[in-house]
Amino acid sequence: MGHRGEVTASMTSRRKARKRALDVLYEADLRGLRLLEVLESYIERLPVPRPEHLSYTRILVEGVCEHDERIDELIGSYAEGWTIERMPIIDRNLARIALFELLYCDDIDTPVAIKEAVELAETLSTDDSPRFLNGLLGRVADHARG
Repeated sequence: MGHRGEVTASMTSRRKARKRALDVLYEADLRGLRLLEVLESYIERLPVPRPEHLSYTRILVEGVCEHDERIDELIGSYAEGWTIERMPIIDRNLARIALFELLYCDDIDTPVAIKEAVELAETLSTDDSPRFLNGLLGRVADHARG
């Protein structure tokens, strides 16, 4: 049982980290602010002791920031019928997080990155968002493997 519990705790922790990363990306995107400044401000507002999963939140936000041009280029190329500017803010930022994980995090399996983005979209975005993100991320993943 011990190992399964660790995996579940790790997945839950990473999901919380993704949600926090989404909060930071959303705020920066909505307000037109620099991502890393929003991240630092966000962390400062959290109670001490800081949540354990915050280190993964930082990895996600800093990774999206570092690779933003490539990630946004892929979103623009594979989002059929949508420009990145027209997408709902939540969707484009969930896509950014998932694509960072798909392309740059060797310890995250492709189906997990896609599933996590889709599940967050189910609770946080429009009715069409889960299907849209699943298709977009699937196309990018197929391209990346090919």
